[in-house]
Amino acid sequence: MATANQSVNSYPVRSVPLTRPFIWLSEGWDDLMHHRNASLAYGLLVTVLGALILAYGQHPFFIAAVCVGFLLAGPILTAGLCELSRCRDEGEVADFQSSLRPLKRNRRNLLGVAETLALLALIWFALSGFLYLGLIGSIAPSVESSMWGDFMQHVNNSQLIAYGAVGLVLAAVVFTLSVVTIPMIVERHVDASTAMRMSLKVTLRDLPAMLVWAGLIAGLVAIGFATSLLGLIVIFPLLGHATWRAYKELVE
Repeated sequence: MATANQSVNSYPVRSVPLTRPFIWLSEGWDDLMHHRNASLAYGLLVTVLGALILAYGQHPFFIAAVCVGFLLAGPILTAGLCELSRCRDEGEVADFQSSLRPLKRNRRNLLGVAETLALLALIWFALSGFLYLGLIGSIAPSVESSMWGDFMQHVNNSQLIAYGAVGLVLAAVVFTLSVVTIPMIVERHVDASTAMRMSLKVTLRDLPAMLVWAGLIAGLVAIGFATSLLGLIVIFPLLGHATWRAYKELVE
């Protein structure tokens, strides 16, 4: 579906209190339970994809490749979850197969978002590689030593802090550009640029609440990884549905 670049001023933004992100999670849980099988299927897909990170997670280059793949697939999967929530709001019957419809209707726009997020991931790993090069004279330890050894043995605290700082900054950028991007594309079929600029507007308008929301997302994702990714089977669809609830409350 072709769309034109639109003004974000066409879409008023509501202010919300700090506690609203907790309500979005509660409502997202209700959506997950309403579409249990379809929602958990999305969570399982993400967990399988994330398992690649654990399989090759000891080497930065493998992490880069898998994370770029995740950022390409993540928005598409989130679109399906948002479609399930939209159908529930509209009283429509939906299952996993029907939730894939936004992929066809909004393919170009979703790919535009995925490409932007993938570019940010590449920037993260490029900057991290340059930091590593500047600190110890090589971009990364050899594949053999890190695959069969321990990557943590090849870096010191300063390198880890630098690596994490770059990742934190770019993660904040990704969050800012994606708060309401996917559900807005799903419901209003706007182009990727308009949706991402709308996310920026929402973030700046309600920065305190958005910080709470970002903290909840980070905490839940951390739990997912702490459980060897098994927790993501539930956490990913929960966050996808909650993202829809956030969008419906934030954007008029």
